[in-house]
Amino acid sequence: MFRPQAMSKVELVVPERDIVPVTESLAASGVFHQTLSGHLGGERVPRQAEDWQERAATFAELERRILTVMGALGVDEGPLPAETPHLVEPETAHMDIERLEWKAQAPVRELEEGQHKLAQLQRYLSQLKPIADLEVDLGTLRSLRYTFVLLGTMPVANLERLQTSLELIPSALVTLRREEHLATVVLFGTQRDADILNRAARSAYLNALEPPETYHGTPAEAIAALESGIERTRQYLTECETTIDYLHEAHVQRLRDLLWQVRASRTLAETIARYGRLRYTYLLAGWVPASQVPTLKQKIKQVSDEVLVEVSTPRRQDDNHIPAALENPPILGAFQGLVTNYGYPRYGEMDPTPVLALTFSLVFGIMFGDVGHGLVLTFLGLLLISRKVRALRGLSGMGAIIIVCGITAMIFGSLYGSIFGFEEVLKPLWIRPMENIMDILIATIAIGVGLLSLGMVCNVVNAALARRWGHMLFDHNGLAGLAFYWSLIGLAAGAFVGSLPVSPILLGVLVAISGLAVAFSELLEHLVEGHRPLVEGDFSTYLMQALFELFETVIGLLSNTLSYVRMGAFAVAHGALSMVVFIMAEIVSPARGVGYWIVLVLGNLFVIGFEGLIVGIQTLRLEYYEFFSKFFSGGGVRYRPLTLVSRGEE
Repeated sequence: MFRPQAMSKVELVVPERDIVPVTESLAASGVFHQTLSGHLGGERVPRQAEDWQERAATFAELERRILTVMGALGVDEGPLPAETPHLVEPETAHMDIERLEWKAQAPVRELEEGQHKLAQLQRYLSQLKPIADLEVDLGTLRSLRYTFVLLGTMPVANLERLQTSLELIPSALVTLRREEHLATVVLFGTQRDADILNRAARSAYLNALEPPETYHGTPAEAIAALESGIERTRQYLTECETTIDYLHEAHVQRLRDLLWQVRASRTLAETIARYGRLRYTYLLAGWVPASQVPTLKQKIKQVSDEVLVEVSTPRRQDDNHIPAALENPPILGAFQGLVTNYGYPRYGEMDPTPVLALTFSLVFGIMFGDVGHGLVLTFLGLLLISRKVRALRGLSGMGAIIIVCGITAMIFGSLYGSIFGFEEVLKPLWIRPMENIMDILIATIAIGVGLLSLGMVCNVVNAALARRWGHMLFDHNGLAGLAFYWSLIGLAAGAFVGSLPVSPILLGVLVAISGLAVAFSELLEHLVEGHRPLVEGDFSTYLMQALFELFETVIGLLSNTLSYVRMGAFAVAHGALSMVVFIMAEIVSPARGVGYWIVLVLGNLFVIGFEGLIVGIQTLRLEYYEFFSKFFSGGGVRYRPLTLVSRGEE
């Protein structure tokens, strides 16, 4: 649990005739992480790889066409198939897709054309409604040869401006309807002044109404005809939708099966195209958890007895390329997601998921300590895990984190004596942050010192696992750095407390020795690990650089430590924000009536939502930038077992 699974390198030599079933077996096993096998050597025959690449491109085009048909018929991808589909021939899939396209093409095209026609009719109707009272034949207006006529709507505020701009032009502006902000007008003039009138109308934001040429008579008669046409079009659309619904139900399963077959075939072709190749055999290489190797070998032998399987243990030079297969219990799965968002641990490095789960919930609880608020968060986490609310299913992965954070919030709420902001109901088991601000700030600094020290210990463990003894002893986050940090803490504490069990002189000596070890850590690491030269470049330059790096280390330790003051600050702010809610409730209802309790409920919900989000972000920041920076680089390779069925976006 504290380290990625031990991995073994598996190399296979597969006869050409068995390459498809062997690849399908590897994908079905769910444990084979493919790597490039070109380093195995041998004669390369690119033609076969190109053949598989062409087949992959063909399957990709077929997949696109299937998705187009599914989108037209409203069919989703459905659940992942229980069994991995086998390779399908492109010609067979092509014929199936053509039949489905032919069946769906006509009703979908008719539906799109009907929707376009309906939108056009509705646009015409909206243009005619403002002039519904106009007793003029539309055909007459369109057939005028010498008179310019422009119907439209414009802002009421621009009427006077338009009239003023047309004072010198023979024209008439008639207002047909005038509402609060919009007026329906008709502008008359001569055809020879049409360009001038159009420019003036556009400058006054007159939006021209363009009645459809297919409708004649008065606007009222045209509107009636349009409404009748809209009703007929809607009935036609209903018939098209019924046909599409029938096709949906009739072909939904076939479309899904075909999609998964084609998608699996595309992935299979892409995978084989990446294999190494001899004249009559394929060369495969990948990483498999050591515990799964016997099972995998047995499955391969069931497919073909002629496959040669070679298993080897990782070499030191392979560490940066070996995938990290994390193995944590389900309750830590969500916290593992927080770790992988930052980065994957390198193979052989410590998996920080269990440590993160402990420290994340601890820091959150300190900043958000309230029994009632923590209880609400716990119920919210349970609701997310249950996936009963469709709109919240996307957040189900965060449910476990919210539950654990809610529990720690309840624990610290008991220590603070706070429940839904009430601090008179519970007796604090420790202190009340609002009444002991300095104490809570000092306590959180002490906790921060402990967390930073834990990070350094984790760095020491990682260095020991990697057998980097010089790094473990002398790095600024190694044993020397830890001794330097604690001796500085001891001197600082002695300056405030006065007397310590350890002599200040001893602490000063320890500061000097560990500080020198940290300053010259690179030289000492090279000395212990046998690297030469000990110092690259001029020694005087290295000396200046070492002193500046020591100063930077001191500043970094100070800033890292003080960053944890925010835990106490947010604990105080949490109580202060709850106090504001009570003050607002008293203002709304001094007699503590219904309004008082409504404000309390809404205020507490706001505190849980808003401050809970802010505290979560601050907790994540402390974990990523202060804690992880001591030991976790996140430069590992993600473990991606070969699979032929996955969602299209993955």
